[in-house]
Amino acid sequence: MLCKVSDKAFDDKDWAFEIKWDGYRAIADMSKDELRLYSRNGIDFSQKFKKITHSLNLQEHPMILDGEIVAYDDKGKPNFQWLQRIGDHPNLALTFQVFDLLWLNGHSTENLSYLQRKELLKDALIENEIIKYSDHILEKGKDFFQAAKDMGLEGIVAKKTDSLYKENLRSSEWLKIKIHKSDEAVICGFTEPKGSRKKFGALILGKYLNGEMVFCGHTGGGFNDKSLSDIYDKMQPLITKNSVFKITPKTNTKATWIKPELVAEIKFSELTEDNIYRHPIFLRLRDDIDSKDVKFNSENSSKNENMKKIEPKKRMGKDDVLKKIGKQELKLTNQNKIYFPEDDITKGDVIDFYQSISKYILPHLKDRPQSMNRYPNGIKGLSFFQKDAAEETPEWIETQKVFSESSDKYINYIICNDKETLAYLNNLGCIELNIWTSKIKKADNPDYLVLDLDPSEKNSFEDVIETAQAVKEVLDLAGVGGYPKTSGSSGIHVYIPMNAKYSYDQVKNFGHLLMQMVQKKLPDLTTLERSLQKRDKNKIYLDYLQNRRGQTLASVYSLRPKNGVPVSMPLEWKEVKNGLKPTDFNIHNSLDRLKEKGDIFKPILGKGIDMLKAIKKLEE
Repeated sequence: MLCKVSDKAFDDKDWAFEIKWDGYRAIADMSKDELRLYSRNGIDFSQKFKKITHSLNLQEHPMILDGEIVAYDDKGKPNFQWLQRIGDHPNLALTFQVFDLLWLNGHSTENLSYLQRKELLKDALIENEIIKYSDHILEKGKDFFQAAKDMGLEGIVAKKTDSLYKENLRSSEWLKIKIHKSDEAVICGFTEPKGSRKKFGALILGKYLNGEMVFCGHTGGGFNDKSLSDIYDKMQPLITKNSVFKITPKTNTKATWIKPELVAEIKFSELTEDNIYRHPIFLRLRDDIDSKDVKFNSENSSKNENMKKIEPKKRMGKDDVLKKIGKQELKLTNQNKIYFPEDDITKGDVIDFYQSISKYILPHLKDRPQSMNRYPNGIKGLSFFQKDAAEETPEWIETQKVFSESSDKYINYIICNDKETLAYLNNLGCIELNIWTSKIKKADNPDYLVLDLDPSEKNSFEDVIETAQAVKEVLDLAGVGGYPKTSGSSGIHVYIPMNAKYSYDQVKNFGHLLMQMVQKKLPDLTTLERSLQKRDKNKIYLDYLQNRRGQTLASVYSLRPKNGVPVSMPLEWKEVKNGLKPTDFNIHNSLDRLKEKGDIFKPILGKGIDMLKAIKKLEE
């Protein structure tokens, strides 16, 4: 299914919005014994992108997926040029962003609605460093477009929530909305160069209309010596005597015509009424697009809007402030931007909260790699994970490079050891703080074990409390202390101090043993089934797999990006009883609780348990 073009972003309750990824569109066919990865015009990608093929082979379900192969530059941004140089850079950071499901477990899903397909996809797809589920938001296309623009992305895609999947059809139910006006055109010839220009002067462009090639402009900008030479060499074997145009356009210098096989992507200022590009600039060749598919739109697919403008809430003070925090003066931007619309909480409020609790949270962040989950436009806007510190990260920010086997490269993590780094992270849009369970100096040895009680949508919080109480009973049998906290969402986490004495595998296996005993106590309420597809939707998932190297969890005292502005708060076991609610602790009351009780989670950073002794007790 292919997109038509819309000029403007829009809000509509019947539409969903996704990121427009800047890469190669690809189909992954895992319906047969041999996996196939290919472009929309049938070019085989299996050998070219072996990392992706290998990762797809790890999926549990036979599926046919639609998605985009995306390469990332050294700043962590999607970069199409880098993708085209995959042969020179086999270790390039790649992802396959999967946004649709065409077939699952022997059944076509193309006649299901978009939302039904996405729900099945989310359950069936196993994500890892390379294979990613491309999420969507509903209704709020304008905010989503602005977020994509702020992040320097190419644009967004709008999809009707009830749309069926129609192969190879360019449909007005899927619309691409680009931040910069760009388009694809067929290269139909080139003109002679003038002056010091070498190889050629301009490319002559066309598009198909009702099966005939129609002139749409020419471009002589956007080239350097290398691209001039590369494109010139590609055009030489295609030279032909006659123009492919229905009506041959006039050119300023002599034209050389070529067969219409090469596709160029251009950016332009506007499209005239007679479909000629104004100020077109060459961006790149698109060898993933078949020239026969480059056509003029047959209809205007933009949406008319009669929505009333909502006046933004007026607030006193400047949006940007310079503030001395610790030893540094920080520029804190957009302090009046609303981060939690339903709670009237701004970006500045988030920064102030973390500064107010810094003495409690910093010991738990100290020396741990941060995986940044950024919400530059608040919880209703687009969010994204970023592990690598950006090039523009200030020199005073502590970073540490850690080798990642899954991505086969070093990742330069930010380490948050002081108030100024904390404010810097919050200013980047980090509403929550996600940390490793091990410190950088002992990266292979976690400081604590985490038991994550993860309810389904059908479980009540009373179910979670009952499960937490069963965990406490098992820990009492083992003679070890456990420390519960609200997840800040819908679950409870129980931490057990390890003091970096054991490996991740040892800690994970001990967690598995504990969760098995909990599951035996509550077989009708809990499950150890990892696969969402197979998991009983009425049961709480006993997740011990968070105890892996590189896995991150929201830190204790971290805000969570949910309505109500909840905080992940430590609990005394006597508080873990019916009547407790996950929303009891929030941005408004957490500091008062901390002043009253202090850091009751401090023991998880202290003396660890004797795991062998605990196992022996459980065997008695």
